[in-house]
Amino acid sequence: MPGRILLDTNIVIALFAGENPVRERLSECPVVFLPSTVLGELYYGARKSSHAAANFARIEQLAAVVAILPCDATTARLYGEIKASLRSKGRPIPENDIWIAAVAQQYGLSLATRGEHFNQVTGLAVESW
Repeated sequence: MPGRILLDTNIVIALFAGENPVRERLSECPVVFLPSTVLGELYYGARKSSHAAANFARIEQLAAVVAILPCDATTARLYGEIKASLRSKGRPIPENDIWIAAVAQQYGLSLATRGEHFNQVTGLAVESW
């Protein structure tokens, strides 16, 4: 289904910063998903910020209107495949990003990101926002 998008952490941060291009792109998406890994990264960022309460509130608001996708055994299998492939190519990417890519592949979603390293993941549909 076109318009089904999985958000990377950097896109959520841009949304929280009020970037209009990100808001416009999101308005075109009928269904928006967030990997539980991204949710964890957001909570970690909020916890170490000087505006923790306000950031927690924004995260809670977002989590209430998007579908949160957890990691399961299928995600873990895909994670292993992706990590092995990246290692064989000599192209490692951050661990959490491998989990995010695995969730995107598991559910057949495009990943909205600003992280160019996701292009190293074979078969991952990436949208640069």
